[in-house]
Amino acid sequence: MVTENNERSVPEEQVSTPCVEDTMNATPATTPVAQTENTMLEADVTAPEESSSESAPAPEIDFSDEEAALAAAAPEFDLGEEPVEGEGSNKEEENPVSVDYSGQTQEQLLAAFEELLRTQPVQTVRRNVEAIKIAFYKNLRAEIDQARKSFIDGGGVPEAFTVPANEEEQKFKSLFTAYRNKRNEYIAQLDNEKEANLKIKLQIIEELKELVNSNETLNHTFNTFRDLQRRWKETGLVQQTAMKDLWETYNLHVENFYNFIKINKELRDLDLKKNYEAKLQLCEEAEALVLEPSVITAFHKLQKLHEQWREIGPVAGEFKEPLWDRFREASSKINKRHQEYFDQQKEEQKKNLDLKAELCVKTEELVASPLLSRKEWNKASDQLIEIQKVWKTIGFAPKKDNTKIYERFRTACDRFFENKRNFYLQTKAEMEANLQLKNEICAAAEALQQSEEWKKTTDELIALQKRWKEVGPVARRHSEAVWKRFRTACDRFFERKTTHFASVDSQYEENLARKRALLEELRAFVASEEEQSFEALKELQRRWSEIGFVPIKQKESMQNQYREVVDAAFLKLRGNEKERHMERFKGKIQNLSTDGGSDRRIRHERDRLFNKMKQLESDIALLENNIGFFSKSKNAEAMIRDVNEKIARAKEEMATLVEKINLIDKQAE
Repeated sequence: MVTENNERSVPEEQVSTPCVEDTMNATPATTPVAQTENTMLEADVTAPEESSSESAPAPEIDFSDEEAALAAAAPEFDLGEEPVEGEGSNKEEENPVSVDYSGQTQEQLLAAFEELLRTQPVQTVRRNVEAIKIAFYKNLRAEIDQARKSFIDGGGVPEAFTVPANEEEQKFKSLFTAYRNKRNEYIAQLDNEKEANLKIKLQIIEELKELVNSNETLNHTFNTFRDLQRRWKETGLVQQTAMKDLWETYNLHVENFYNFIKINKELRDLDLKKNYEAKLQLCEEAEALVLEPSVITAFHKLQKLHEQWREIGPVAGEFKEPLWDRFREASSKINKRHQEYFDQQKEEQKKNLDLKAELCVKTEELVASPLLSRKEWNKASDQLIEIQKVWKTIGFAPKKDNTKIYERFRTACDRFFENKRNFYLQTKAEMEANLQLKNEICAAAEALQQSEEWKKTTDELIALQKRWKEVGPVARRHSEAVWKRFRTACDRFFERKTTHFASVDSQYEENLARKRALLEELRAFVASEEEQSFEALKELQRRWSEIGFVPIKQKESMQNQYREVVDAAFLKLRGNEKERHMERFKGKIQNLSTDGGSDRRIRHERDRLFNKMKQLESDIALLENNIGFFSKSKNAEAMIRDVNEKIARAKEEMATLVEKINLIDKQAE
């Protein structure tokens, strides 16, 4: 006797629905302004970094599909997980979605929905309706996002935005209600038909019982039996709960008929042979399904084979159990693959839940981080964008957890971007206050630009420049203009001061004449054929360094001539390049020591040399470390020789730097 495998519904695909708000992602900008040699000489001020409160948009992560699916999965659209006869997953090959609804407008989608309800059987349109629903809410989501953006761009506060009413959504919901009502009517009608079919089949069984007691001729009785079999096959489905007992009872009485009616053995054997061949064919088809690549397709086809098996009559007793065992064995393999497939899906979904929980933790850590600068916010924003990209690559979580984990993720993202918006609103207010302060400083500098109290005004402008540095940044659109205004006022005063002192100070001209005379002595020193000493040259250098400043226009020219003549003198004395270099450096240090602010300039020179020495030291270490890698490559000898030459040159230069630093340190003593 054939026992029936109850149909198992395929779990519907779950939907992951993350949504991430795209907010500002500011990048600071700088606008340094170079300072010329003869402007703002008394105060060492350069243009500070000015940053914009505006930010470049973060790269968009598209969550529109997930958002649409979340909206479409609202309870008001729930049709239940179990598909009814004629629709859903067990008919997926027969009822594919025939139309691509993506990109259609809301009006087009509503028209397509109405057309489906009007022209197609309700039990055949479920997948099309689901596709229309997703496309509609994706379209609606984009419309809401655009309305929110326009609201914020117009100066609105994001928290004050309200979703506008949408008539098309109400029409869609009305159509969906009509669809659900038609579907419920179909289900109710189907249940009534199944109930009626059950009564008919029970009546057929009763008539089968009576056949064994019939007094009619054998021919008439057998024709009646065939008619009952035909009526049984033509009668539709019954309730799933009654099907197993019904079929067992029917088959029992069919066998009883064959046993008690004692019909012609040849005719009976022919009938049993036909049934045997039909069931043998079903066994072969079931065994072929074991190799079907799609687990879901194999399972659904198996259910149809079981239906056909039940429709076929009995076989000879010696074939009954072997045939059923063969069919059951193939069915067990397919059912096992089907169960393993969904067990694996569940396991993967659990892993996906764990991965998404980790991303939630990372996002929540970003929210809790104390971010105090634009640089920190930009770095955190980049990290969150990467987290969102990873989220998009992870599959579904278990259905009962999927919405919950996404809501957690979306809440954390929303909090992060809300905090970022608040930070930039606060920064914008601070920049406006800074602009007010800098405008006040500009006004104070402009009030002093015509002053002739040179010392007092110089000190006041230096104080204003110091205050300028202490004031924070302003918006980029104001930064350049306010800085130029301030610099112009300062430059105007110091240009007037320079002009004034150039007209009254003749000392620079006297120094110029003395240095020109000393240059002639140096040239004579070089031209002399007598043996000269380093001491005599150093005396001339000492006299040069004792002479004060010259007019700034002649400063570079005189210094170049001086270096040229001194180099020629050292060459004459056959000093090597290093010694001449060191002598020039000593002269430079001596010159610096006689200028105003000598300590600061000498200290700056020492720091520069020390930093260069450290850099060379680091370069040497890196080159020596790299030599070990060259032995594994072609042309290793040539590369190693080249690196060794670089190391030698670097060590030689570093030794010179050490000597210069020692010279400066000795000078300081």
